[in-house]
Amino acid sequence: MDTWDLRGLDVAAHKPHILSSSDAARVIALNLPAGEELQEHEVHERAWLVVLDGEVEVRRDGEESVSGGPGLVAEFAPQEPHEVHAASDARLLLFLAPWPGEGHPGAMSLDDKATARERAREHSSD
Repeated sequence: MDTWDLRGLDVAAHKPHILSSSDAARVIALNLPAGEELQEHEVHERAWLVVLDGEVEVRRDGEESVSGGPGLVAEFAPQEPHEVHAASDARLLLFLAPWPGEGHPGAMSLDDKATARERAREHSSD
């Protein structure tokens, strides 16, 4: 059994702390300073964002948004664009499952990785 004291965990701003990583999931602690944001992005996995401390606004596709503090949980489907803005210093917990998700570079075979750049160049010239 592994355990973590999330209240006492020293997580520096801009340096996510991976708590656990396996084929089942990856769990990451984040410190997002007031006024900063995780700009619009998407991940290959299903993602759950849990607010541990602070206040955040979570936006999806630039349209739907919700604000909340400790106890707020937001779930995102794979490839669902979203962003997170910190209204105050915020401590977050992020679950990504399964890890790595389909299409994630970490899930690619060595052959796929070897030809990925070539395929990307071909795709960009279309």
